[in-house]
Amino acid sequence: MSNSSSISHFLLLALADTRQLQLLHFCLLLGISLAALLGNGLIISAVACGQHLHTPMFFFLLSLALSHLGSICTTVPKAMHNSLWDTRDISYTGCAAQMFFFVFFISTEFYLQTIMCYDCYMSICKVLHYGTLLGSRACAHMAAAAWASAFLYSLLHTANTFSLPLCHGNALGQFFCEIPHILKLSCSHSNLRDLGLLVISFFLGFGCFVFIIFSYVQIFRAVLRIPSEQRQHKAFSTCLPHLAVVSVFVSTGTFAYLKPPSISSPSLDLALSVLYSVVPPALNPIIYSLRNQELKAAVWRLMTGCFQEQ
Repeated sequence: MSNSSSISHFLLLALADTRQLQLLHFCLLLGISLAALLGNGLIISAVACGQHLHTPMFFFLLSLALSHLGSICTTVPKAMHNSLWDTRDISYTGCAAQMFFFVFFISTEFYLQTIMCYDCYMSICKVLHYGTLLGSRACAHMAAAAWASAFLYSLLHTANTFSLPLCHGNALGQFFCEIPHILKLSCSHSNLRDLGLLVISFFLGFGCFVFIIFSYVQIFRAVLRIPSEQRQHKAFSTCLPHLAVVSVFVSTGTFAYLKPPSISSPSLDLALSVLYSVVPPALNPIIYSLRNQELKAAVWRLMTGCFQEQ
């Protein structure tokens, strides 16, 4: 038995047992991280440099790309390091920092997805009021609120988690420091602080989810009433990528945290954690770019301009 005062490091979950598989996982993580850095970096550069993309939708997309970069840079480098050097160690402070930034960027992503849903709703259902309700100042305030709320939410969770006494060893069943796996090491499985944070998390998450569902019901009703097929296609091109991203993010994250213990296993937990923490930052830029002609054209101009300068 040990307590938190004597724990100087944690042991993360090994991605593989054999050296060959460890190197394979390193290469896969390297490829995914490079794809995420390239895709999100191109979106940030294209939106920042393209004057015609300075609209609410692309402003929020830029913020989302920043959260994706932060998310994948929080978890993947340490996993790559451990796979390459055949180690599992992460320091106590490093684990706390990793947890804080992971919760911070994931929460920011979810809040930004909710705001982007509101943007889709306003652009289709409230066209006449779109310019007045979603001006540059309003967009900046909403984005700042998303980042600030995520910061406070992450700070509360991290402070609460690492203030608990730990007496069940230091081995984590995850390849990065995540709240549920730290709580499994705690001596006390429930207290008022945990209950309070759980209630706050539930209402925040459920509130955003209900808002997204309600908004998309209204969006689809409005789009189906549009007589022009071309305008319908443009409306769907704007909103369907966002809906696909939200669906993957919410479904995998929800199943990972709420699945019954009877079907839980290390391999399933690892696969789900990769789906909601590693894959979205690399996949989302592709999803957003496939159906958005303006973004594709801006990225193409950015890339060809760089090549011509070289």
